[in-house]
Amino acid sequence: MSILNIFILAALAALAGLLRKGRGLALLFVSALAVYWLGTRFDNSSYTFWIPTGTLALAAVSWALTAPPEARASRRNLPGFVILMAASLLASLNRYFQIEPFFATTTPRVQVAAAFWLVLLAGLAALAFLLRRGRGQRALLILAVIGGIALLALVKSPALTGRLYGLVNSLRGGGAESVPFAFQWLGFSYVAFRLLHTFFDRLSGRLPAVSLDEYVTYVIFFPAFTAGPIDRIERFLKDLRDPRPVRAADWLEAGRRFFTGLFKKFVLADALALVSIGAFAPFVRTPGWAWLVLYAYAFRLLFDFSGYTDIAIGMGLLAGIRLPENFASPYLKPNLTQFWNSWHMSLTQWFRAYFFNPLVRGFRSARKPPPAWIIIAIAQFGTMTLIGLWHGISWNYVLWGLWHAAGLFVHNRWSEWTRVRAAAWAATPARKVLLNVTGILVTFHYVALGWVFFALTTPAQSWVFFLKLFGLA
Repeated sequence: MSILNIFILAALAALAGLLRKGRGLALLFVSALAVYWLGTRFDNSSYTFWIPTGTLALAAVSWALTAPPEARASRRNLPGFVILMAASLLASLNRYFQIEPFFATTTPRVQVAAAFWLVLLAGLAALAFLLRRGRGQRALLILAVIGGIALLALVKSPALTGRLYGLVNSLRGGGAESVPFAFQWLGFSYVAFRLLHTFFDRLSGRLPAVSLDEYVTYVIFFPAFTAGPIDRIERFLKDLRDPRPVRAADWLEAGRRFFTGLFKKFVLADALALVSIGAFAPFVRTPGWAWLVLYAYAFRLLFDFSGYTDIAIGMGLLAGIRLPENFASPYLKPNLTQFWNSWHMSLTQWFRAYFFNPLVRGFRSARKPPPAWIIIAIAQFGTMTLIGLWHGISWNYVLWGLWHAAGLFVHNRWSEWTRVRAAAWAATPARKVLLNVTGILVTFHYVALGWVFFALTTPAQSWVFFLKLFGLA
């Protein structure tokens, strides 16, 4: 998002926050328009229209799959569907207005867009009829989980999206060349995890009944659409359903978070991007410069991600929605476990809830459970590998995940072995400070070294840069 995008969306959030009635529907309308406005621009403008439309349609279908029969049958869902359809038709009408900053100037005809939504409405009605007694819902939810994970893997794989782009082009009568990253789907990493969260909670019976407009607003809420955090729907609904007026204290906190985020992202992060690893890696010749660009990249990531989180939280407060925290001084943590409890917290909490904890419980409930250290190793290596792949399907992201998994496992074993000894040694305030500072320095440098895999594109490039860091190349 550009600064102009951010300020316009902040103003719309503030206007929505002033509403006592209809705030939820207003937030849905703005969020739906933002999906189109912020979406990726493609050479073929029909993709520019249909991929955001696919986001809205996918959210609507997911609501139908997760909602109980009484929620699907409620007339309260009609305004939400009308708003989604209206936002889509408004985007399609831009073929006549040709407001380029808002959207592509050539879009499908309005009749085509309207027909799509009418077909979708008929499909939702048919699905509601089939599931009116809850039969088959569990099987469909399991298929939805598998399909959601498969679609996320497709979106995260440049090779697969390139081939799909070539296939679609050939069916449209164009060339069949594979073009990497052709199908960039803005915000889908976060959309997919919100959808999967509702699928899993519905399967376990924990998902509250929600209307269509509430569900879709949660999935595409515009402050958190592109960069998180990943909220939980039951927490989100508490604020959405309680349209209390935004108080003066809320405005002050929102302004502080909003402008702090802007400073982090557009001043600190963008300045550090000029001297960080990536563009400079091939030209670095000495260990000193290698460490300098690595440090710059480490802090660039922190200010970039945490800056966007601050902006999202600030805009959310303006709209009357308090989004969860996502960063808590991660580079000041004395061990890797605490680092991951304070870095991209909503992502790690998601994996802890839906992968790590169920996997550990499954092993421990087995008739002959393996030793605790084996359970921890499997769970940590599996979790961190998946977190790496969530960022993108490549060997470097896998290596980055394995790097952190190894660090977490070593820390777990080391802390078990030294817990009593460390407590006995750190008997004075000075020793406690020394132990804490040492832990912070070791943890920060371990994390920074891991960013080499994150910043570069291939294992070979990463290996060469590691050699440069230690004066071996």
